[in-house]
Amino acid sequence: MSFMPTVASLASAGTETVRELPIPAWSYGALALAGFMLLLGVLWSFRNTAAKHDTPIRVTHAGQSDRRSANGANNPGAHH
Repeated sequence: MSFMPTVASLASAGTETVRELPIPAWSYGALALAGFMLLLGVLWSFRNTAAKHDTPIRVTHAGQSDRRSANGANNPGAHH
């Protein structure tokens, strides 16, 4: 171990200032978790939105476009 780093660390040991955090350390994690849960809730509120507004035009077996399937139901994949 070198002599200069040891002297420098001993000389500055008493002059180090400590800044206290404005809130406890564990609350930073709690705030981050609450923020991510809020963002997850916003994301969750938009689930299945594309399927609700999507009205695909179906093609019948004859080749004509129709909004209803062959059995009259307007269900995706109900063509048999």
